[in-house]
Amino acid sequence: MSPNHPANPPSDPASGFTPDFTAECRTAVTAAEAAGALLRSRFPDGFAARPKGALGDVVTDLDLLAEHLVVDRIRADFPHDRILAEEAGDLGGEGGAEDGRGRTWLVDPLDGSNNVVIGLPVYVVGIALCVDAAPVVGVVHDPVTGRTWSARHGRGAHGPAGPLAPGSRPLSPAGPLLAWTQGHAVRRDDPTVRALRHTLELRSRRLLQLWAPLVAWAMLARGDIDGFVGYRAEAIDLPAGALLAREAGVALRHLDGRDFAGGFTGPDTERSFVAGRPEMLPTLLDLVATSTPAGRTGRTRAAWTTGSAPTPPPTRPPR
Repeated sequence: MSPNHPANPPSDPASGFTPDFTAECRTAVTAAEAAGALLRSRFPDGFAARPKGALGDVVTDLDLLAEHLVVDRIRADFPHDRILAEEAGDLGGEGGAEDGRGRTWLVDPLDGSNNVVIGLPVYVVGIALCVDAAPVVGVVHDPVTGRTWSARHGRGAHGPAGPLAPGSRPLSPAGPLLAWTQGHAVRRDDPTVRALRHTLELRSRRLLQLWAPLVAWAMLARGDIDGFVGYRAEAIDLPAGALLAREAGVALRHLDGRDFAGGFTGPDTERSFVAGRPEMLPTLLDLVATSTPAGRTGRTRAAWTTGSAPTPPPTRPPR
């Protein structure tokens, strides 16, 4: 169904109509599961791989084949929407603009390419739709287990067993179980990354780096892990994962405590985040506060909780 179809008009507050994005979610689920079937049929050794960029990343022919499949499915149902695909880049579309206005699909056809290349069965397909840069549909499909998780803005998150709602549980005396991701452009000797990771590894029970951020987002939405910390995260997979977690009841913040929307626009410096169950969030923010410039401004646990601004240091009176 096209977004210009009378039964499915674009989002327009002035019209009083609030779309529920059912058709878009259905398309994303169908496309992700079809791509997943392709990936599963060729894993672990039926593909070719080559280096991607100068920082050690890789791309396989599976990335490209799955991406074509997903893009074709979206184009067939929503021909006017803009599409951003991980490998092909900006495929255009009159319904979306480069600054994020309008409707933009984000396609990560194989999140976990590095895992696939080394034979590690930890990879998923991710698809998101953003309207005016805000995620409204997010889908993650795991080809290995055949499970799919999806979310629509304001409609909750769902998986094979029904609604996702990570239950509350006491924090382990050994610390929280966390996942970590960082963007491809982050240098290995970045001082903030080194400080953050050092602190998280010291004070958490485990710090997982899965090389597939959408796997971590799905684990967080299911309640399998306590939190997820990202530093200058990649844009292509962020909206699908962030929406899935938020709709499951997970709280998301920037490292300095501001609300984190999980969109794809803007510089990567605005894509650093902390995510966790609401009762866990103050603990997680305290963890990152000890090792980030924002935390060193003196923001306290009470300030994280209330969202109030940190108290500035006293200034020296004029002589």
